[in-house]
Amino acid sequence: MDILLLSAILGGIGGLTRGFVGLMKALALQRRIIWGYYAITVIIAVVLGIFTGIIFSFDARISLLAGYAGTDILEGIYKSFAVSKVYIPPMGSGAKK
Repeated sequence: MDILLLSAILGGIGGLTRGFVGLMKALALQRRIIWGYYAITVIIAVVLGIFTGIIFSFDARISLLAGYAGTDILEGIYKSFAVSKVYIPPMGSGAKK
């Protein structure tokens, strides 16, 4: 099997595993599941698996780990910069004008 393809598959498996954990968490908390978001994270995991495979001499374990941890890190960064997390106090709440 081609090494790049193997790295991509392993990165995808890592991303699918991370996504599955997220899906189980969403189901347990009865949250809405955004399937497009899930698909994008798996695609990113495939890309991360390829790049880490190239950088680290095609070590299968690193590609798998990069797919899992890489999407987790990127998701954390995305959520920390989400607009809904910014607090803007209401105008009439005693703030000085």
